[in-house]
Amino acid sequence: MPQTQNAPLVLASSSRFRQALLDRLHLPYQCYSPDIDETPLPDESPKALVHRLALSKANTVAERFPNHCIIGSDQIALFEGDILGKPHTTERACAHLARFSGQRVTFLTGLALLDTRHQRHQVHIEPFDVVFRTLSEREIERYVAIEQPLDSAGSFRMEGLGIALFERLEGRDPNALIGLPLIALCDMLRQAGMNPLGDA
Repeated sequence: MPQTQNAPLVLASSSRFRQALLDRLHLPYQCYSPDIDETPLPDESPKALVHRLALSKANTVAERFPNHCIIGSDQIALFEGDILGKPHTTERACAHLARFSGQRVTFLTGLALLDTRHQRHQVHIEPFDVVFRTLSEREIERYVAIEQPLDSAGSFRMEGLGIALFERLEGRDPNALIGLPLIALCDMLRQAGMNPLGDA
């Protein structure tokens, strides 16, 4: 469903990929992009980080939307104990993918639904594992040149050519890998009285 001004549902994101996922639920919504610092706090665990960032994104726009349900989402990649966010540069994207070659990488997507109508919130963390094929340096360079995944956690986009990087995917909801776990979101929306399928 296209974005609708004054809709009671707000996506706190400017990501066209998250918008495309939310469109699938056929609920009217509007978007507003939050501006938050995504730097991890000292000694912050990966789960605590995505929990904090997802809720912070929703909270940041709450003042502007006092009678709404606001969706916040954030994602990180975890590999060998390192938290990997968006690469921002071609060199870093290639380095990430070279490290991931032939390995398993865990993605954590934090999802928050802030109900400013009732001053309540729900937060869910969705894990998803990706097993990468063994990748050649040429494949990595070609992929990064074509897709430019510089603003994507893990340095790839599953919804595009990134699917060619994988041996297999493991998890409950592949939408989480794109940045918005729809199964968990539907559950949260039902609890907030916004069932995508209407009243039960």
